[in-house]
Amino acid sequence: MSTPSSTLGFPPAAPVPLRQDAGVIGLVGLAHLISHFSQLILAPLFPWLKEAFNASYTELGFLMTLFFVVSCAVQAASGFLVDKYGPRPILFGGLALLGAAAFGFSASTSYWMMALFSIIAGVGNGVFHPVDYTLINRKVSAPRLGHAYSFHGITGSLGWALAPAVVVPLAIAFSWRVALMGAGALAFAVLLVLWLNRAGLTLAPAAPRRVPPATQQLATQAEGNFDFLRIPAVWMCFGFFFVYAVIISVVQAFAPEAARQLHGVPVALAAMCLTVYMVCSAAGMVLGGFLASDPQRCERVVGLAFGTAALVALLIGLGSVPALAVPALFGVMGFASGIAGPSRDLLVKKSTPENATGRVYGIVYSGLDIGQAIAPLFFGALMDRHHYQGVWLGLVVMQVVLIASAFNVRRVRRTALA
Repeated sequence: MSTPSSTLGFPPAAPVPLRQDAGVIGLVGLAHLISHFSQLILAPLFPWLKEAFNASYTELGFLMTLFFVVSCAVQAASGFLVDKYGPRPILFGGLALLGAAAFGFSASTSYWMMALFSIIAGVGNGVFHPVDYTLINRKVSAPRLGHAYSFHGITGSLGWALAPAVVVPLAIAFSWRVALMGAGALAFAVLLVLWLNRAGLTLAPAAPRRVPPATQQLATQAEGNFDFLRIPAVWMCFGFFFVYAVIISVVQAFAPEAARQLHGVPVALAAMCLTVYMVCSAAGMVLGGFLASDPQRCERVVGLAFGTAALVALLIGLGSVPALAVPALFGVMGFASGIAGPSRDLLVKKSTPENATGRVYGIVYSGLDIGQAIAPLFFGALMDRHHYQGVWLGLVVMQVVLIASAFNVRRVRRTALA
């Protein structure tokens, strides 16, 4: 009977100290937190920026579109740089650009200066997934990979939660410029921490090892710089993350307000829904890390978790729900989605040739940026037309499509390796 390690083509189990794995997981998670933190430093400040630059909310939203479009392009390209030069210098460069962009935002005197620094921030943000997953997959021992993916997802959710908690109080107490300077200082502080611990982010030369025939076949298909693009499972993973990004975008931007309109939720209570979702999602990822210890069940975990989330979304969209229950239902939906997080990342790991980690993750996770750039156009139109129920039904459809995509990744991978 094959062990999970052998199934994935991991190296033979070796006694790796917990402290060593924890150090890598912690450093990568800290960098990932700053990536997600930087994605949301502008949106909470829109009321201040609208007045400062006499800009519409559409124009301010375009700053976020610029950010994610650039991040998408860079994410796909940075995987090649990670494979060629190693993840550490690329990570340091990304953090430096995020910090510089935040200070640039704070010093901007026009809307177009803000747009320029949105592009710079997008370049910085685009390196993180290829870097993070290369470091995790190459440096963390196989038995702890599920926990590494779990912690990585948790830090991302905490980064999203931390951004408004930092910039809004600073803007209220001082100004929006001080708030953005604080965000930049945090990015550079994390860069300093990582630089002081840079030895833990260095990849050792890959040792020769035996790999199962299936994994060897994947590696053979990805020998050239672009040959990995011929692997069908890579594109199925891309589609999976595109749909996942649409779900996240809807939950973050539109679901709380749509629920408020449908069920008469008080404004203050509706404002809590996203925070409840993110905190419960982080808690779900803890459990998900244990479930991901068996790679053979990752598709089933994704299916059951998002199936539960879809049922909750259907209840909110079609049911008669008391206003006070809505934040709790957001929590259930977030917890279920969080459980799927580590298994979601394991889907990509199982489809990634050993010699193309950065490139594959760069392409696959660019689906996140594309989904987050496109989703607001469709669901925003539904909101403008007051189709609040349609927003929730659309969310249910996307969750069902996500489940189908997870099992399709496994089907395509098995067909390719048959």
